[in-house]
Amino acid sequence: MGTGRNTGRNTGTGRETAQGTHAPGSRHRTLATVCLPGALEEKLRAASGAGFDGVELFEPDLLGCALAPEHVRAFCGALGLAVDLYQPLGDFDSRDPARFADNLRRATAKSELTARLGCDTLLVCSSTAPDAAEETDRIAEQLHQLAARAADSGLRVAYEALAWGRHVNTWQRAWEIVRAAGHPALGLCLDSFHALTSRTGDTSGIRHIDPERLFFVQLADAPRPEEGLRRWSRHHRLLPGQGELDVAGFLAEADAAGYRGPLSLEVFNDVFRQGSGVQLARDAMRSLLAVGDAAYVGHPGRAADAGEGPQRGGRTVPAAPEPVGHGCTVLAVDDRAGPRAAAVLRALGFSHTAAHRTEPLRLFEQGAARVLLDGSGGGAAPHTAAGARLVACELTSAAPEAALARARALLAPVAAAGRPEDAGEPASVVAPGGLLVRFRSTADAERLPDGFVPAEEGPVPSAGLTRTDHLGFALPFDRFDAAVLFWRTVPGLVPQPPTEAATPAGPLTGRVLAAPGRGPAGVRLALQSIRRGPGAGSAAPYGFQRVAFASDDIFATAVALRRAGAPVLPVPVNHHDDLDARLGLPPALSSALRDHAVLYERDAAGAYFRLCTPALGGRVSLEVVQRVGEYRGCGAAQDPVVTAALLRYGALV
Repeated sequence: MGTGRNTGRNTGTGRETAQGTHAPGSRHRTLATVCLPGALEEKLRAASGAGFDGVELFEPDLLGCALAPEHVRAFCGALGLAVDLYQPLGDFDSRDPARFADNLRRATAKSELTARLGCDTLLVCSSTAPDAAEETDRIAEQLHQLAARAADSGLRVAYEALAWGRHVNTWQRAWEIVRAAGHPALGLCLDSFHALTSRTGDTSGIRHIDPERLFFVQLADAPRPEEGLRRWSRHHRLLPGQGELDVAGFLAEADAAGYRGPLSLEVFNDVFRQGSGVQLARDAMRSLLAVGDAAYVGHPGRAADAGEGPQRGGRTVPAAPEPVGHGCTVLAVDDRAGPRAAAVLRALGFSHTAAHRTEPLRLFEQGAARVLLDGSGGGAAPHTAAGARLVACELTSAAPEAALARARALLAPVAAAGRPEDAGEPASVVAPGGLLVRFRSTADAERLPDGFVPAEEGPVPSAGLTRTDHLGFALPFDRFDAAVLFWRTVPGLVPQPPTEAATPAGPLTGRVLAAPGRGPAGVRLALQSIRRGPGAGSAAPYGFQRVAFASDDIFATAVALRRAGAPVLPVPVNHHDDLDARLGLPPALSSALRDHAVLYERDAAGAYFRLCTPALGGRVSLEVVQRVGEYRGCGAAQDPVVTAALLRYGALV
């Protein structure tokens, strides 16, 4: 790492880019790709068109891109852009020697990737992980090893302190570590947001940093820290049950203290104020009823001390019987999408087992998974869009009547029977977004519905699918929190922490909810909402719906699907390269994932395999997943890659 290159960056004395050499004293202007909507190619064109000289390449943008790194480099060059910074590394340092060795291997692979992009600076953020190193000497020694390997590839490492870093959360501490490391290829990245919102907020000493070790400067503005919590309070509060605070425990404490006055919801939220007052009032009452019930159930001793009554811990809502499994899933299809959907289901190993005598309803089954294609419009949910849409689902339990009673007590709208043949079926309730939810007895789940007769078609070879693993619902952003509240309170599902990701269609918010106590095999829902951007398109403006089926051997299933001619969504090679870099996969596993277009992720509990189809009618993707160990999520880390691929490769119509 020669000092001449560093001096040129910091003093503006000249730097050669794809556009030529800058005049003395001019500033090189860079834009992070995370600032822009759309696919990576669209972001790069926009940055170039606005006159920027270079970009910071955000890793999710590369992972969702079909271009290989060398082609991204050439694409930037043709636009007159330099790739000034690549941002792939976080949680690098560790107290665990084995974890650090794995991180160093991952960093080496990312260094090679950075060089392939034609970039000479790799960003490393301070760690937020539970096993983050604390001692200055240890962090410095580990970063020294990283810098030495990066230097072998002609790279530099810029170290940045996150304001929420576990042990390194100020630029002063980061600078101390950089100096202690003492490697010329290791320098400091300064971000105005982190510097100004850290514990000290003091930037007066920046002027004393050695300019040869100041590798990168990032600029961003924000409300002043002392005003940040107030702004959050005034604009972004949620109803109890939609967020993470222990409101039920708070209420139980107030009850135990002897409070007998009103319980009032005071919720400031800009999104709520742009929606329907009728819907919001219903959501608010559902929230208040549910939080009172949760206070009584979760703190029975305090509730007993406080006495009975609607707001003193007394139970006013029936208990939620735990949903055991997914019953039949209903896809509404039009005349064009219906035959294609049936063909895809057959290629996935589903047999057409039954049809309705008079209505355009066809039942497909494989293992315990059941899908009903409804060509009549799908009942009470709105179906103005053509194509295919996930419109209804069944949840099975030992006490469906109690589940329906709880739903009614929590003000869930009850759907009227849409057709005469529905009269004898259990009632459905309407979830936010229009999805019909029917509660069915576990013992009754496999019964052929009234009006259906066996289909004349013969069975097709099974692809090894055993059951419905989970359903994925896409919602308008202003109904996302309402949906979390519904699924959390009505069937009693437990939410996992929310996730956020950047996609070509816009920022994606996701949340998984699952039945308690049943592990990975229980009922599971994946909610998502994309804040619509110009790349979203009209078919799936808020994201893609999905029906995911479980397999015990996804590679055997993939072979069966290929033999049957099933359409499989291509996976960018960058995703698989990233897996190798991050996880150090065995060659045989890496090769199998690539050969069969299977996505992969793992965490401390287990692993998750995922294979997708292109979207039916532009909005519904059918998926095959395999869970290993106690993995409980739904592949949130894969969602940006899948969304980008679904947008890129179009729809199955």
